[in-house]
Amino acid sequence: MPSGQRRGRWSGVPLRDRQTLRRDELITAGVEVLGGEGGGSLTVRGVCRAAGLTERYFYESFDDRDDFVRAVYDHVCSTAMTTLTSSTTPRDAVERFVALMVDDPIRGRVLLIAPEREPVLTKSGAEWMPSFIELLQHKLTRITDPAVQAMVATGLVGALTALFTAYLNGRLDATREQFIDYCVDMLLSRASSHH
Repeated sequence: MPSGQRRGRWSGVPLRDRQTLRRDELITAGVEVLGGEGGGSLTVRGVCRAAGLTERYFYESFDDRDDFVRAVYDHVCSTAMTTLTSSTTPRDAVERFVALMVDDPIRGRVLLIAPEREPVLTKSGAEWMPSFIELLQHKLTRITDPAVQAMVATGLVGALTALFTAYLNGRLDATREQFIDYCVDMLLSRASSHH
């Protein structure tokens, strides 16, 4: 390589891995843009600029803007699911979820607020909801009746969604610890009030 030539961003990366890396960079930029304060104004050009990539690379991984927005949302949902699946107690689950969604509110806004701004996510949100309910339902082992278990899990996911959305929007004047304690107490009391 001539000494005056600048080494490219992808030099040393095998060709087959470059598309995956570019896709990951676009998703990361998409989370930042979609979860930003003006999240409803996501454009292909804006995301490409944020990722430092051309539109050609965008279209190598995504069909269009809607396809991309769904991929960003799915990425955040699967990250949340992995975090919750690996938790061991209700407190651990709430603390991990708060760390993921509130301490970095950009992710929280993608998960909870973007579906209100992005019509394309209405269906995606509805598709992910049963997964979160089912995950919680499997943790409610003290409840033996499956119908009651499903209702409690559904109610808790609905309540937690409303609480996290209000907290992210600044509508709850609670400290981080108060918020965590309340969510944990709600989970434990609802789970133990049914046997």
